[in-house]
Amino acid sequence: MEDLHAFAQQVFDAQPFSRFIGAQLTGSGPGTAEISLPIVNHLQQQHGFVHGGVLSYLADNAITFAGGLAFGGNALTSEYKINYLKPALGATLVARAHAKAVGKRQAVCQCEIFVIRDGEEILCAIAQGTVVPAN
Repeated sequence: MEDLHAFAQQVFDAQPFSRFIGAQLTGSGPGTAEISLPIVNHLQQQHGFVHGGVLSYLADNAITFAGGLAFGGNALTSEYKINYLKPALGATLVARAHAKAVGKRQAVCQCEIFVIRDGEEILCAIAQGTVVPAN
């Protein structure tokens, strides 16, 4: 399990975009991933909510990590969809993804994205995607 987390952290640390926006891999395991992101001004749109593209990044990356860790190696997102439920307004975003079904050629994963506001987790988006091995 420790080797799997070390592998996941190494892959995450190699992502320039994730480092650029300040995301952190805060949890990982076989078929699971958690990514956190502090909310700062440059991630917001004109109404003060976190931009939908940021939520989409979190869903895509968390889904890919969950699928890749279910396969035990590198993976790519084949497709995903996201439903925005509530505006993300708060201090931190947390994306939690897990593999729901894993086969030889694909894993179907789900992700919930929460915004932490006043110490409470509020569900703001749900996504589902298909992940394939990168090899």
